[in-house]
Amino acid sequence: MWFPRTRYADCNGSEASEETDIAVNIGGVKHILYGDVLNRYPETRLAELVNRATDSTQEDLCALCDDYDDSKQEFYFDRDPEAFKCILELYCYGEIHMKRGICPMRFMREMDYWGIDAGYLDECCICSLNEVQTELAEIAEKVKTILDDLEDDATVTSGQRCQAFLWNLMEKPESSLAARVIAVVSFAFILLSSVVMCVGTIPELQVEDAEGNLVEHPTLVSIETACIIWFTVEYVLRFLSSSNQLRFVFSFMNIIDFLAIMPFYVLLILTHLGTAVMELASVQQAVQALRIMRIARIFKLARHSSGLQTLTFALKSSLKELGLLLMYMSVGIFLFSALGYTLEQSHPETMFTSIPQSFWWAIITMTTVGYGDIYPKTTLGRCNAAVSFLCGVIAIALPIHPIINNFVIVYSKQRVIETAAKHEIELMALRAKEEEQECPEAEGTASAGSRSVWDSAAESVSASQSDTYIPLLGDTANVSKGQTAHKCKNN
Repeated sequence: MWFPRTRYADCNGSEASEETDIAVNIGGVKHILYGDVLNRYPETRLAELVNRATDSTQEDLCALCDDYDDSKQEFYFDRDPEAFKCILELYCYGEIHMKRGICPMRFMREMDYWGIDAGYLDECCICSLNEVQTELAEIAEKVKTILDDLEDDATVTSGQRCQAFLWNLMEKPESSLAARVIAVVSFAFILLSSVVMCVGTIPELQVEDAEGNLVEHPTLVSIETACIIWFTVEYVLRFLSSSNQLRFVFSFMNIIDFLAIMPFYVLLILTHLGTAVMELASVQQAVQALRIMRIARIFKLARHSSGLQTLTFALKSSLKELGLLLMYMSVGIFLFSALGYTLEQSHPETMFTSIPQSFWWAIITMTTVGYGDIYPKTTLGRCNAAVSFLCGVIAIALPIHPIINNFVIVYSKQRVIETAAKHEIELMALRAKEEEQECPEAEGTASAGSRSVWDSAAESVSASQSDTYIPLLGDTANVSKGQTAHKCKNN
């Protein structure tokens, strides 16, 4: 492949190099490159190669390439030929674009090899690179979290070790069998309390108290009390085992947990204060509000459901689309309610008494619910209704696809991160065992506890073999904390 040559000399290159052309073989693909083109970027490997081609020894030239054929005057590089085509764009256009299908991290290693700064990468490709780097950082963080849970630091006190064990037991179901059992039991209590709350409102299952008022059945009250006791013990244990208790209290999910158990104790206190207090109208309204707040416990399911957590992340990433949807609907509701009120004023039996009252009709019409409690009676009013629900369908349908797409992206990303973290730990455990086999003299310096970390890590993930390697933790990925790294050379 011939590289196009320009008809001007670069001021940074020597006169000899400007007239020099070199033949490079990149993974079996031959290129003819010219010195005046390559010397536009003298700090790169190709520019250094063309400047040394005429006055350097073969040993010096081999230091810049993988092999050199003196008879053919050809340099050989064991690199990706497709990536090299993108590298050549720098000398021709002054910027680099990654082709589709090329791994961004692998392409960055190619740029480092050819001595090209990442600043020459175009903005559109930098976005893809940043996404991959962010994903790898999340995988590395997950791997480090798993290793931190498995490793046993000798400097940690027994109290801190007990606190960490209790935190893993209550917060991380994947850490042990007991933690998984507790998560399942907690999930069952959440479902049971939600069912009891709903069943307790059925009049046929309620009983009369001393004053003749219908109250919940005593059996349901006992089940409710047992659930609240479990939630309370769970909340207290998690609070005591938290390393940052202030941050724990103000966490969103922990606020939900507190709101789920708080109404029970407030009602208990009000009941013991006596009937005089309970007969106050304000107290009765507060009691009713507290009973309604019990529905907050259903949000506790998000703590044990990765699907609900993914849905939450997807909605957070779709705030812009949701804002557009609300804006479209708000404009349409205001517009068509005002038109409906104006057009229906000529009818003597109009149902549109005011524009704010017409908002309800506009909402149920644009969302295609159509209760029929308010409807137009004039011809123009019916035309306005027809246009309003057509516009409502369009306004709802337009932002739905981006929201669904965001959910798919978030869900796929979470699955990729979990799978990659498991595979990375598998490979780290295999590399640690290989090093022990290759370096038997290093076994004396490695503690038995640190080796058990890798055994636990290997047992905590699936037994499937990985065909990929993600260099997340660098050289430190081969050893655990406190374990000395040993270099082996095969004789």
